[in-house]
Amino acid sequence: MSPKSLITHIKEVAKCPSFSTYEERLHPYICEIFQDITTSEEVSVAGNNLIFQIGNDPEQPTVAIAAHLDKINHYGESHPDTLPVSVTDRYIEGAMDDSAGVGLLLALAEAFDNESHGGPNLLFFLSEMEESKGLREHPERLKNEGEGYKHGMGARRIAQACLTTEHIPDVVITLDTTPLFKGKRGLALYAKHWELNDLKASESLKSATSNVVKAFQAIDEEIELHNNTNDYLHYGYEFNEKGSHDVVSVALEPSIYPYHQQGEKVFVADIRQVYQNVLRFLKTY
Repeated sequence: MSPKSLITHIKEVAKCPSFSTYEERLHPYICEIFQDITTSEEVSVAGNNLIFQIGNDPEQPTVAIAAHLDKINHYGESHPDTLPVSVTDRYIEGAMDDSAGVGLLLALAEAFDNESHGGPNLLFFLSEMEESKGLREHPERLKNEGEGYKHGMGARRIAQACLTTEHIPDVVITLDTTPLFKGKRGLALYAKHWELNDLKASESLKSATSNVVKAFQAIDEEIELHNNTNDYLHYGYEFNEKGSHDVVSVALEPSIYPYHQQGEKVFVADIRQVYQNVLRFLKTY
């Protein structure tokens, strides 16, 4: 998968006004991509969520790549039908939270369709309602004025669907964006979700998580360890609280600035670095 195709996916996703509760607006683009991936299958899930699978070998481990579909509506009722996005050699500017993660997910799916890798089975989680800001500050911009919607409900629905249908990953890698670098380049790896989601993590889960962290650090020594809130908390809690085996949940996030407002920017170099890091992890896991 060339970097140009990766950037193109991010641009196309960023154009779509798939605001919280309106995530279905992005479904046609995503479904078209997966329809062209002949080895993929869709897994049924409630709501505006999507799950796809590549590979189903019981002898191989399963890794899930996750991103959230919803964007915060910074425009109100008069939002443009096509959201603004621009690309330079250095930045991509637009609704990057979480267009960056969705674009990365799509590029990774295409990469594994095009390669005979002999690696893990893959699941792709695309969730609704990750964002809490719109629900909290402007519920009138959501369907039904936000009534019946909860922050994180998409990730919880995806986990429940996977537990019900026995599509249970060994590792979940959430691709989102982080404001922690305050305008500078950087990649953050979140791993200790139990510090923020009240899960009573077993020692075996902590050990398995440590092994995944070490694998990413071996791939890229520039990755910084941090912790923050996003869907990775919900995947970590739901799969480990309700499942039958340890499921490692981490998040790998490129820098974003400004954050939760119009004109968000991510660094092109960071995006390419995330792509290569995840690709290498999947090929060696």
